[in-house]
Amino acid sequence: MYDVIVVGGGPAGLNAALVSGRQRRRVLVVDSGNPRNAPASEMHMFLSRDGFSPAELRKVGREELSGYPSVELRVGQVDSVAPAEGGFTVVLAGDETHRARKLVLATGQVDLTDAVDGLAARFGRGVFHCPFCHGYETRGMTLAVLGHELPQVMQALYVADRFSDDVIVCTNGHPVPEPAVSRLATAGIPVREEPVIRIDGQEGDMRLVFADGTVLERQAVYHRAPTRQHSALAEQLGCELLPDGCVRVDEFQRTSVPGVYAAGDTARLAALPDALTFVITGAADGARAAVWLDQELFREDVGLTG
Repeated sequence: MYDVIVVGGGPAGLNAALVSGRQRRRVLVVDSGNPRNAPASEMHMFLSRDGFSPAELRKVGREELSGYPSVELRVGQVDSVAPAEGGFTVVLAGDETHRARKLVLATGQVDLTDAVDGLAARFGRGVFHCPFCHGYETRGMTLAVLGHELPQVMQALYVADRFSDDVIVCTNGHPVPEPAVSRLATAGIPVREEPVIRIDGQEGDMRLVFADGTVLERQAVYHRAPTRQHSALAEQLGCELLPDGCVRVDEFQRTSVPGVYAAGDTARLAALPDALTFVITGAADGARAAVWLDQELFREDVGLTG
């Protein structure tokens, strides 16, 4: 019986395991090895690690965890989780079964990019989703903002305000949402509504190819893709989901299912409009979940519950 099984080995999951391991809790981390930010070569806004490789951060994190004998790391896929006496049963691919008193879900999200040839392959490398994460590096560049939903189109106003005076919205065959029409016009941001069939090139030399054969040359592209949960485990457990699909958590990172915590961009407080996708906030969520999870275990062990 583990004290806690952490599903997900990104910043949230690894930091949850680190905090728990330092409290001498018996921890198992199960990581599928398919992180959301795998395409990105750099991460930002992480004090002392600004510009650091996300892959290198995960590598360093795993090495640090190896110094704690109570923490185990396993590369694998969790197929199912279910409540069991005293905690939960976790079944990995291949029917390997483990038990834990508590769970931390740090499985993250998946970006659902538009069906434009070359877009997904360049996501995180020339095509960016977040101006907080990548805006500074694209300052002064010629930019395209791809998308037709209101939050996607409104991103053009933000990057034009902060980082570039040459921004073009490409709605990929859709009209501009009415609330954005006058705002874009006032800001002097042009719009192209023709379908985009392909994106070529690399950061600094990108080309959007339209269905009519014309080409728009840009140095970088922003595309705020919708997301879905990377894993169905939260839904399988019956955790409450918010309208955008994020797992609802409270200030302690607790889900609606007792004993199940969630951390990172897989979850958010109901009061927030979006899940934050920053590496540093994911790591903070993991630490927060581990601290309060540890306190819950302690209170159970000394009979302070109820």
